Amino acid sequence: MDTVLAADAMIVAVLNQGIGRWTVLDHAAYLVVSDYFIPLTICFWMLGLWFRGDSPVSRGRHQRAVLAAAISLGFANLAVLILNGFFFRERPFVHMELASLFYEPTDSSFPANPAAVAFAAAGAIWLANRRAGAVLFLLAGLWCLARVYSGLFYPTDILAGALIGAGMAWLVTAGMRRIEPVPTWVLAGARFLHLA
Repeated sequence: MDTVLAADAMIVAVLNQGIGRWTVLDHAAYLVVSDYFIPLTICFWMLGLWFRGDSPVSRGRHQRAVLAAAISLGFANLAVLILNGFFFRERPFVHMELASLFYEPTDSSFPANPAAVAFAAAGAIWLANRRAGAVLFLLAGLWCLARVYSGLFYPTDILAGALIGAGMAWLVTAGMRRIEPVPTWVLAGARFLHLA
């Protein structure tokens, strides 16, 4: 375990040394690390997917995926909240001299909530549409990398969050198939209200 923790700290230290060397990279990382840019991009991507489809069948498949992503995201967030009640890990910047592009959060770094949320959304979309899901996995990966680069999380925090998110996406997607026709009723209600 000590080896893993040492490797975690070393990766953060090596990545963090890049801050201040290249202005363009710092500006890009500053944009990506924020609480808004990637989450809003993921939301807009899912909103576009909600209305996308050449036929009612493909549109319905996309809408089920977006519904699963929203539910997965909520459950992943809840799982992290529960785990944070049992495990508290201080952020890398507490123990290391690091440059930062972001404010310094005080909550537990393990597991990483941004990773759980982003990978939950990406995983649920990927199970229905590989190409659309791949874009979300790329965005989730960039967001998580920027957060390690800025000294907010250790790589194992990100890994744990990503596993939680992907696991929730799989569970929710499988669960929605088992509780059919409830998802169909929800989508029919959305269509009745002209929301789908």
